[in-house]
Amino acid sequence: MATDILLKCSLFQSLTKEQIDDMLDTIDYQMVSYNKDQVISTEGDLCNRIGIVLEGAIEIRKIYPMGKSVTVTRLNPSNIFGEVILFSNMKRYPSTLVACNQLQVLFIAKEQIIALMEHYPIIMNNLLNVLTSKILTLNKKLRNLSYENMRQKIADYILTEYKRQQNLYIELNVSRKEMAESLGVTRPSLSRELAAMKDESIIDYHKNTIKINNLQMLEDCLL
Repeated sequence: MATDILLKCSLFQSLTKEQIDDMLDTIDYQMVSYNKDQVISTEGDLCNRIGIVLEGAIEIRKIYPMGKSVTVTRLNPSNIFGEVILFSNMKRYPSTLVACNQLQVLFIAKEQIIALMEHYPIIMNNLLNVLTSKILTLNKKLRNLSYENMRQKIADYILTEYKRQQNLYIELNVSRKEMAESLGVTRPSLSRELAAMKDESIIDYHKNTIKINNLQMLEDCLL
């Protein structure tokens, strides 16, 4: 099962099943199981390995001094974590990682990753692609923070998906809750603003599909 998940992992793209099996035979790694709501690491913990989700899901949470918790993102099978910290000067987790359900994670230490990159140069290329993608995602989030109101944030989100999907019918691969968290707004507030934009015939929506009724009006929301 681990091999099948690793074949889908961005870090091991272009490797064959045989190569991944050989890789697992030649390196030291750890497979760790967690129960629902169990903490994998807390903010400030030292990070010296990359984690790959094999089964279950992880929530990355920012927990504030008064106890409030905000979910930053969710990791699903084949997703990796720790790679940005591992190859930076940070060295410590900036957020808390919590198991959403029964979870299994494969951990590979930094020195083992370096050894793998020497043996399989494609892994180094894949790692650079992963790091670049995360930088672009961060830039997108920073741009989102620059908007003054919720409608601008929603319009930018929809227009970005429109450019990516090249279709006036946008298929969202996230829940309404996850969309709200990515925009830094509450789910009820997001729902109200989407409903208002629907009433104004800017968009229409049903479940995870958003239809752009008027592209010009949607772009004008950013002005």
